[in-house]
Amino acid sequence: MNKKVILDVDTGVDDALGLLLAIRSGELDILGITTVNGNVSVEQATSNTCKILQLAGAEHIPVVQGAGKPILRSTYFEHRVHGKDGLGGALNDMTQRKQPEDGHAVDFIIDQVRKHPGEITLIMTAPMTNLALAIMKYPELVQKVKEVIVMGGVVQGFGNVTPTAEYNIYVDPEAAKHIFWAGFASIKLVGLDVTRKALLREEHIDSLGDTEIARYVRASTADYLQRYQERNGVRACAMHDPLAVGVAINPDLVKTRHYYVDVETRSELCDGQTVCDFQNRLSVKPNVHVCLEVEADEFINLFTRVLRG
Repeated sequence: MNKKVILDVDTGVDDALGLLLAIRSGELDILGITTVNGNVSVEQATSNTCKILQLAGAEHIPVVQGAGKPILRSTYFEHRVHGKDGLGGALNDMTQRKQPEDGHAVDFIIDQVRKHPGEITLIMTAPMTNLALAIMKYPELVQKVKEVIVMGGVVQGFGNVTPTAEYNIYVDPEAAKHIFWAGFASIKLVGLDVTRKALLREEHIDSLGDTEIARYVRASTADYLQRYQERNGVRACAMHDPLAVGVAINPDLVKTRHYYVDVETRSELCDGQTVCDFQNRLSVKPNVHVCLEVEADEFINLFTRVLRG
């Protein structure tokens, strides 16, 4: 049986690549995709998600729109990295046929977890507002989710939106803190420590051939590659969100250690920082399986093989 998953996304360039990997792998039973504000507005993220499903021939998968802003804070979009539309302009000419379902992402998550207790893996590749709100509305959800895979945070390096914070955690740190404290059976943190090692380069994109999806990947990542080179000196697309999907498909792609992880929410310089207690200084029970090593080549091979079909 394929693993039952819900993907929670703010569909920008790398979320879209993660969605394509999830859909085309054939390894996941995608119950639905929920959207949230983040890289772009929740309305834009929803439209982008529907278009990606059209591109992938997967319009049967439900898309449900969620929170339009963080729990306490103002929105903080990433147009410089992902473009004004979130997809680098790659699908501007596509007519959107697919429409989102009625209802709210929070209720969809709750309903699906009630329907499939102990079976659902939540793949979170966006600010975690929807999940935090779902826990507040239905606390029993924590005991009924199989696993939460979070693309977020960084524990041994620098941030990608501030000197210390990773973007998804930074946008809604209160939501992330609530989730880390909630008591889930398993939270796996796929942070910048490993996603920065999983780099999609131009030769990998070229290897995809000349299909419609290959052309989309090339167009959507063009500016993203340039921005990454300007900041990091390497012309590549860091596969943040796709790696979280990859870990859902094949957990052996990463090595984890169990630590206590918390989120800073009251600092002028370090808001949104994921603080990992490597030495058990706080004497608090571990709550997060932190990804510290990745089989990067194996993951990129998986991604390119799946997208080539």
